[in-house]
Amino acid sequence: MAGKAKLVYFCKECGFESSKWLGQCPGCKQWNTFVEEPNAKPLSARRQAVGPGAAAPVPQRLAEVAYGEQERKSTGIGELDRVLGGGIVAGSLVLVGGDPGIGKSTLLLQMCGKLAQGDCHVLYISGEESPQQIKMRADRLDNPGEKLWLLAETSLDVIEAVVGEQKPKIVVIDSIQTMYREDVAASPGSVSQVRETTGSLLRIAKGQGITIFIVGHVTKEGVVAGPRVLEHMVDTVLYFEGDKAASYRILRAVKNRFGSTNEIGVFEMRQNGLEEVQNPSEYMLEGRPEGEPGSVVAAMVEGSRTMLVEVQALVCQTNFNMPRRTAAGTDYNRVTLLLAVLEKRTGIELSFCDAYVNVAGGMKVNEPALDLAVVFAILSSYKNKAVPEHTIVFGEVGLTGEVRAVAMAEQRVAEAEKLGYAQCILPYANMENIKKNGMVAGKIRLTGVRNVRELFGLFER
Repeated sequence: MAGKAKLVYFCKECGFESSKWLGQCPGCKQWNTFVEEPNAKPLSARRQAVGPGAAAPVPQRLAEVAYGEQERKSTGIGELDRVLGGGIVAGSLVLVGGDPGIGKSTLLLQMCGKLAQGDCHVLYISGEESPQQIKMRADRLDNPGEKLWLLAETSLDVIEAVVGEQKPKIVVIDSIQTMYREDVAASPGSVSQVRETTGSLLRIAKGQGITIFIVGHVTKEGVVAGPRVLEHMVDTVLYFEGDKAASYRILRAVKNRFGSTNEIGVFEMRQNGLEEVQNPSEYMLEGRPEGEPGSVVAAMVEGSRTMLVEVQALVCQTNFNMPRRTAAGTDYNRVTLLLAVLEKRTGIELSFCDAYVNVAGGMKVNEPALDLAVVFAILSSYKNKAVPEHTIVFGEVGLTGEVRAVAMAEQRVAEAEKLGYAQCILPYANMENIKKNGMVAGKIRLTGVRNVRELFGLFER
């Protein structure tokens, strides 16, 4: 007798399976994350599908494993190639997540158009839009689409048949939450369906050497909707970030089995689609006020890329018993810590002032090298004295007020020098190493500081 499909409980965060409801997930320790869904297939049916005569895999010694360099194919979009680690790897499974309307489908359609023009068989599968809607967007993007194949389908069984018949090199699934398997008794987008459909796509990608891009919706917390196991199954996870009110978009790799996870790509949303931003530093500093207190330019590093961003601070007397602390674009707890260090080590009274810190342009920066720029901006606003023109600041600040060295200081100084900055305020240890190694041409003046008291003394000159 065929086994009956039974109800099981899945954790929405990590995909942990249980026969009964649990308040706390044993896998990820999250509370109230279990949902009740039918099991994908009975265990007996799974054993029957394998077959009694299937040969068991043979282990292999690690020294005997042979491999070669991964061949990569360029997408035709330089910023996307940078985030992918140099291009597309055959047989990889890539997940692209982001807020609705941020530009995920636009970016992938542009990529498909460029690949199709280079005699690459590309299949774009949409479960949310009709071919007519995709054609309208392609015309707006100036994508001829003569060699791009479209399919409006949500059944994964039909998709497997089409992929097996056409044998494309690149497949785009838009989106994974709309796909379903007919043998899974759950609605599309549920934990069971997302897990099973992603597993099927993974087998297609690895078994046939097809690169598959998956579009994933995100929750209000900003993570990909569905079980967290989805991110563990794929090879690469890309997040498309940016404010809808701003024109720029940032593509960030948070997982990449074939490259660095610290790379970012910068795009600008225009009427005819996404355009690459070749010089992000100049783009981020466009429109920066001149000679205004509380505005400082900082040097940050994302992967191998150095970018200059503007850090703004506003310090004013409070009208309440408890002063307000607000941080946009950086860690709130880090800002409150720096305010406490500044008050303790320099003696200025910030407990009677509201403090607002903002990284202009909507950028989100969490690296410690931003500390010195935040402190400098707060001091500038508190003293109501503008930072000298063409000055750049970076460095990490400790609890005792010391300014600690940061990584890739030479690249930060070189980027500032390239954009015409005349002075760089940096940790004293970094300044000594740069002068010793002679990596800077000397067109920029280096000012090293050992602690925040020396930084405070720069405003007294």
